[in-house]
Amino acid sequence: MTITPTILTRAAGAAAVAAGLIFIGVQIGHPHVDTTSITTTEVVLRNSLKVLMAVLALVGITGMYLSQVRRNGVLGLIGYLVLGVGYLSIVCTTFVAAYVLPAIVDTSTGYVNDVIAVSTRETVTGDIGALQTVSQIQGFAYLAGGLLFGIALYRARVLARWAAALLAVGGVVTAVLALMPDAFYRLLAYPNGIAMIGLGYSLWRMTRTSSQTAVRSRHVTTAGAE
Repeated sequence: MTITPTILTRAAGAAAVAAGLIFIGVQIGHPHVDTTSITTTEVVLRNSLKVLMAVLALVGITGMYLSQVRRNGVLGLIGYLVLGVGYLSIVCTTFVAAYVLPAIVDTSTGYVNDVIAVSTRETVTGDIGALQTVSQIQGFAYLAGGLLFGIALYRARVLARWAAALLAVGGVVTAVLALMPDAFYRLLAYPNGIAMIGLGYSLWRMTRTSSQTAVRSRHVTTAGAE
């Protein structure tokens, strides 16, 4: 099979759809996270899926940006880079939650409690090192990146504008829900997840339509030559 820009762009669209579905799915019925539940198979599996979600989302937003570089402009570049940092941070912190914390919870219970407290916006009593800074960067980058990238996609008028607007609004909703209990904070998955699904499908459909148009044009040209 020949790898073409169209195939890569469609793959990016599919990745964005998958990321949105996973993001919503892992939050449904999510148990309260503490030093007991973090070692359970369910929480480890959910965190593993979050790592996959962030990787797929990175692929998805890369396809969204590269598919219309000129239309996305400087704002799109800044939004893409900032949002990319947000998703990279999610990969890092969620990987630690999935595979590191369960292994050290018995020997470093206080540290694990503080890491969980950072992720659930509770009081931290100890020193968790660079994870504190990474968590702060993650929150800012995810919020600001979603807002800027969503605005850029909306202005580009290429992908579904309702989904681009929802991505931008989702950043604002995140800021509001961050002040609420953990159960409410998880609701941020819905607007952002739906936005990723809508943008991913729009990207996939756009390339499919372009491919069909190109095929028809070639047929018409060939028929005319004959």
